Amino acid sequence: VQLVESGGGLVQPGATLRLSCAASGVSLDFYSVAWFRQAPGKQREGVTCISSSDGSTFYPDSVKGRFEISRDKARNTVYLQMNSLKPEETAVYLCYVVVMDDGEPREYWGQGTQVTVSS
Repeated sequence: VQLVESGGGLVQPGATLRLSCAASGVSLDFYSVAWFRQAPGKQREGVTCISSSDGSTFYPDSVKGRFEISRDKARNTVYLQMNSLKPEETAVYLCYVVVMDDGEPREYWGQGTQVTVSS
């Protein structure tokens, strides 16, 4: 299983970015997928997740109304649309999935993509 994030970059406050998490070795359709972010010196923080069962999504208050997670089944990719970005959201953004392997849960993380929000 491999997860590859892309789409990060340097943007100004208020800008928009769309991150991608492309998977190989697993069909993301069958699993809930989450996005996390980690800023230097801070704990890893959950940003959003999308359920495998009904596509329901969850967002913490800090990003609700500005971020949106979605799936593209044909591309086996999960996206994170981020609007109205703030400087404090500068971080490495990572996607995460737990895959059942012979009945055992295994965690997989991508390598992350850097998002820098600065004027």
